[in-house]
Amino acid sequence: MPVTASAFAAERLLFTPATPDNDAIPAIFAFPNEYTVGITSLGFQVVWATLAMRRDVEVSRLFTDTREQLPRNPELLGFSVSWELDYVNILNLLESLEIPTRAAARSDEHPLVFGGGPVLTANPEPFADFFDVILLGDGENLLGNFIDAYKEVRSANRQVKLRHLAQVPGIYVPSLYHVEYDDSTGFIKSIESVDAEIPSQVEKQTYRGNTLSASSVVTEKAAWENIYMVEVVRSCPEMCRFCLASYLTLPFRTASLETSLIPAIDRGLAVTNRLGLLGASVTQHPEFEALLDYLSKPQYDDVRLSIASVRTNTVTVKLAEILAKRDTRSLTIAVESGSERVRQIINKKLNNDEIVQAAINAKAGGLSALKLYGMVGIPGEEAEDLDQTVAMMRSLKKSAPGLRLTLGCSTFVPKAHTPFQWFGVNRQAEKRLKFLEKELRRNGIDFRPESYNWSVMQALISRGDRRLSHLLELTRHYGDSLGSYRRAFKELRGQLPELDYYVHTNWELEQVLPWNHLQGPLPVATLQKHLAAATSNFS
Repeated sequence: MPVTASAFAAERLLFTPATPDNDAIPAIFAFPNEYTVGITSLGFQVVWATLAMRRDVEVSRLFTDTREQLPRNPELLGFSVSWELDYVNILNLLESLEIPTRAAARSDEHPLVFGGGPVLTANPEPFADFFDVILLGDGENLLGNFIDAYKEVRSANRQVKLRHLAQVPGIYVPSLYHVEYDDSTGFIKSIESVDAEIPSQVEKQTYRGNTLSASSVVTEKAAWENIYMVEVVRSCPEMCRFCLASYLTLPFRTASLETSLIPAIDRGLAVTNRLGLLGASVTQHPEFEALLDYLSKPQYDDVRLSIASVRTNTVTVKLAEILAKRDTRSLTIAVESGSERVRQIINKKLNNDEIVQAAINAKAGGLSALKLYGMVGIPGEEAEDLDQTVAMMRSLKKSAPGLRLTLGCSTFVPKAHTPFQWFGVNRQAEKRLKFLEKELRRNGIDFRPESYNWSVMQALISRGDRRLSHLLELTRHYGDSLGSYRRAFKELRGQLPELDYYVHTNWELEQVLPWNHLQGPLPVATLQKHLAAATSNFS
C-alpha cells in the first residue's frame, strides 16, 4: 500500500484537532475504500473529527490506498461502512494489519474491531463474525458513550470489555448473541443473548438535536473536488415502503436555519466555493425558501451549489433559477414509476401532473437537464405499469422540449426495518429493465439501468444472516460478480440455504428475521400495518 503524504497535505480542516494526552487511547479509523471516496463521506469525516477533537484518543486514518502514521499497538480499530461490497477491503485491511479476520480468533493482544454506518446499522448479520463491536444508529451521542464505556474497562481482558460495552444502548456485540437454526440450510429458530446480563434486544440510537452534520475537511482530492457538505435534513417524511433512507433513520429531523445551517455554510464558504446540501428530502426543510434566499445574496454569486435528490412537487422556477445561477445544470427527482397505482402501493404521494410541472419549472428556471430515478420489480408491479412509465417519459419530453431527460433505474431490493423486508427480488426485473431500455431509447430518452446482478448481490447481503460470513470469505477471492457468489454457494452447499432463499423468496410474516434482536425506529407491528396498506393496492 503506497503511503502518500500529498493526499493529507491538501486538506483544509474546519476543526482544531486536540493534542492527545500521554495515555490517550491509540486508535485507527478506517474507510474501506480509496482516500478520494472515503474523504467524500460526510459520516466518515464527522466521526474522524469527533475522535480527533478528544484528548483521550489518538486517532490515525486508514484507507485502501493511503494511511496516516499508524500506532504500533492500536487498542481500537474502527470501520465506517457505506457500501456492502466494501467488506472485501475490510478483510484485506485486517490482514494487512495482521489482525485475524474473525472476531473469535482475536486475543487480548489485538485491538477491538468496531464498525458503524448505514450498511451495519441496517443489517450487520452477514458481517457479524468479523466485528467485535457494532455501533447501531446515529453517532452523535453513541460514539462518545462508546469511548467513555471503553475507558472504564480499558485494562480488563477482552471478554470483560465486550460484556461491559454490551450494556451501552446501541452497542451490539455479536459474539454475545447466539443464533439457532432449524438446520444448517433452514430457517432461523431463535436469536438470544448468551445470558440474562446481556440485553435481549439492541436498540438503534437516534440523535434528536437540531444541529446536524457538516464537513470537517475540504480537499481537492475528494471525489467531489473541494466540496463542503452540509446536512440539511435527516430521514424523510414520505416513508416510501421500500426506503431504507426513510425508515431506518426516522424520525424526520431538520437542522435549525439560524443556529445550524447558516453558521455551517458561512464556515465552509470561507474555505471553498463549492457547497453541497445533503439529505434524503432537502427541499422539505420547513425553512428551505429562506435558505434559498440566503444563498441568493450577491456575496455568494461565485458559489457552485449542488443539491441531493429533491421532492418532485417542490421543484419551483425559483429553485431552478438559483441552481442555474450557481453553476448547477441539472436536478434529480425520484419518481419510482410512471404508474399511479404503483406509487400508491409504495406510498409515493405524487401524481403525473406534478412530475410534468417539475420538468416545465426546471426548464423555465434555466436548467438544461432533469434526471429521474425509477425502479422496476416493485411488489405488486405488473407489465402494464412499465408502459405507463414509458408514457410518462414521453409526456415529459413533449411538455419540456429541449430539457435533457435521463431515467436512472434500479431493481427493487428488500431492506431490513422497512415494510417491504419480507418481499424477495422479482425474477422478472431484468427483463423489465431491458423493456424500458428498448422503449425509451427508441424515443430518444437516455436510460441508465443499474446492474440487475448487482441488485441480486445487494439483496443477498441486505437479507443475509451469519451463515453468509463463510460465503463472503470465499467470494472475496473469487471476485465481486454474481457468478462468484453462485460458485461459492455451490461450494458451501448443505452448509447454508440456497441463493434463492435470501434473494427471491417472499418470507413469512411470523418468520424469525436475521435482525430480530436489533430494534429499528418502528416496531414490527407498525411495519406490518404499512405492509398491509401497500398490499391492499395490489390488483
